[in-house]
Amino acid sequence: DLMSPNGKASPFSECRINGSLGHCSDEDTMTLRPHRKHRDYIEASVCHVKDLENGQIREVDLGTGRALLIKEHGEFFAMGHKCPHYGAPLVKGVLSKGHVRCPWHGACFNITTGDIEDFPGLDSLPTFQVRVEKEKVIIRANKQALQTQRRSKAMSKCSAVIHSSTGFSHVLIIGSGPAGLVCAETLRQEGFTDRIVMCTMDTHLPYDRPKLSKCLESTAEQLQLRSSDFFQMHDIEILLEKEIVSVDVKTRTVTFRDGFKMEYRKLFIATGSRPKPLSYKGKDVGNVFHLRTPEDANSIATLASSKNAVIVGTSFIGMEVAAALTDKAHSVSVIGIEAVPFRKALGEKVGKALMKLFESNRVKFYMLNEVWEMRGHNGQLKEVVLKSGKVLRADVCVIGIGSSPATAFLKQSGVHMDSRGFIPVNKTMQTNIDGVFAGGDVVTFPLALRSNKKVNIPHWQMAHVHGRVAALSIMGKASDIKTVPYFWTAMFGKSIRYAGYGDGFDDVVIQGDLDELKFVAFYTNEEVVAVASMNYDPIVSRVAEVFGSGKTIRKRDVE
Repeated sequence: DLMSPNGKASPFSECRINGSLGHCSDEDTMTLRPHRKHRDYIEASVCHVKDLENGQIREVDLGTGRALLIKEHGEFFAMGHKCPHYGAPLVKGVLSKGHVRCPWHGACFNITTGDIEDFPGLDSLPTFQVRVEKEKVIIRANKQALQTQRRSKAMSKCSAVIHSSTGFSHVLIIGSGPAGLVCAETLRQEGFTDRIVMCTMDTHLPYDRPKLSKCLESTAEQLQLRSSDFFQMHDIEILLEKEIVSVDVKTRTVTFRDGFKMEYRKLFIATGSRPKPLSYKGKDVGNVFHLRTPEDANSIATLASSKNAVIVGTSFIGMEVAAALTDKAHSVSVIGIEAVPFRKALGEKVGKALMKLFESNRVKFYMLNEVWEMRGHNGQLKEVVLKSGKVLRADVCVIGIGSSPATAFLKQSGVHMDSRGFIPVNKTMQTNIDGVFAGGDVVTFPLALRSNKKVNIPHWQMAHVHGRVAALSIMGKASDIKTVPYFWTAMFGKSIRYAGYGDGFDDVVIQGDLDELKFVAFYTNEEVVAVASMNYDPIVSRVAEVFGSGKTIRKRDVE
């Protein structure tokens, strides 16, 4: 499989697929601290020196935990075996050019340091000492690191003496999503010792928002990405329930809705998106939601229990909610303006296969349709009336028809925005205003993968990257956006993984079996611009490696 049809080396050839020698399990890690007592460590002979070829990885058992053993260029490396993001077995990932890429969501870890080099996720992996004695490979590992399987990078503390009520911050971050959070953490990791304030309209500390639509019963505490102790320990101040209404770039001041003003030296705007409103009759009817918060998700789950749920829109969020409700609700109906869900993102064939999956799980589709009216009884939703005249019984309705950037507060600021409200930034996340940076869902940025075309990619993984690049720029350590867009969705216990930027694809080359939902879809023009798969790991991570190395995959290579 390393040759393409024309007999030349395939662009995949340097990305060896791994795991053939391995076996899987679950666990997590931290770094070695040499001053620890001997009993804190375990040593184990894990294999013969000839058991691994160059470019192979294997999961090995040390007795009190497992590690990932890697052989590259004749040298052995060992580190945590589970991706700290969602616990994926890295033995099933892809080893290439000094890092391992996670098979599930594409995070990359340096095999020498264990550091996270591409996202999603916040933590790195622990590394372990490896030596070869009498043809045996021996790993020496910290026992605690074997158990935790994750490591936070070292961070500096704030040395500036500032009272928390002071209206000045060296760096002010607007928004507490992954872009804002990674920006704050990267600043501290890189030795920034001045004040960092993050403000958000949210009532909760940063949480794992993609899980909202997949696990409707999760609480904010269960979804939390970092604890309040973490923020305190690393001197990252978070102001919750704080809305900024204006920014004055001349005086470098922001004004909050409550009248409080704060000056800044550097500003990072990462306010994310707002749900697009739906126009219909009956706006005063209750139990109609845009899924924004854990409280929304919990209410939707409770109201749908043994009742009738209606989802408006066939976006990823809407479809994930529909899937999550099938085992709770009496009925689940989906209303879409297209003929097939996911068509724009995944193409008609994949969209139809997924539509069948939903229908086999009791989801009823009303496609090429729109909502005309929400009817209630005693203020609570009872029926959704479609423009076709069809009336659906409904006790709860979730609207997911897309989103727009949350940038209205910048209208008079001088920060340049395009006609759709997005903020154009350069490759270092700088806006048109010196000292003002932006990232995440609100920006259009130059994508190297598409010859630096300015694009908007509202993905969780991409926001992490933007946060890191912005932090480095703030510190004068400018670095480009080196990443491959990576996205995922999950429904009925199955995941779709997606890498690349498929906007404007004109054909889809499918391998595998769509009916069995075991396939890989290559989105092409003359070249492959994106790939999606289901039950076909780690193909998407392999393609991401090829894209990341700057190589192109021609359409005929995949045909």
